[in-house]
Amino acid sequence: MTIAEIRNNYEQRMLKSLEALRNDLAKVRTGRAHAGLLDHITVDYYGSPMPINQVANVNLLDARTISVQPWEKKMVQAVEKAIRDSDLGLNPMTQGDLIRVPMPALTEERRRDLVKVIKQEGESAKVAVRNLRRDANQQLKDLVKAKEASEDEERRAGDEVQKTTDRFIADIEKMIAQKESEIMAV
Repeated sequence: MTIAEIRNNYEQRMLKSLEALRNDLAKVRTGRAHAGLLDHITVDYYGSPMPINQVANVNLLDARTISVQPWEKKMVQAVEKAIRDSDLGLNPMTQGDLIRVPMPALTEERRRDLVKVIKQEGESAKVAVRNLRRDANQQLKDLVKAKEASEDEERRAGDEVQKTTDRFIADIEKMIAQKESEIMAV
């Protein structure tokens, strides 16, 4: 493995960690509705689990209400049950073949709890990035031991790994601060 391959490997894995954090933060609801909130919910569709957006149209009626319109009339009950049983604490209401999902207002206490959850997610992402830095540095040391790279090359590559790590950690902190301000906004 060369220094370039190591660099490419850890950068790709750090990007995946950042994307995982972005997906986790999207699941935390802020009191405002957004269609992506229901994306991780699966519905039993003729015996196989399907994401809700593959069996229904998911749209916004207004800033605090999501509308879900299943493509098949007989799927209305299954979709409603899947939303109700999800970990989001939502209470859908059916009107004919349209399911309305109102977003309940967040209390101050619940907002603070969500901020704690977000900070915890951010810390987990930072730990993942730091672990990737450690692995990359170890791979660089192994290259030097195998005499495939000089110590100077290893030092330069190590500095580059640190700069990349710092950049990703700054991105994580920016994402956390943005989501925190979004949640605390009334």
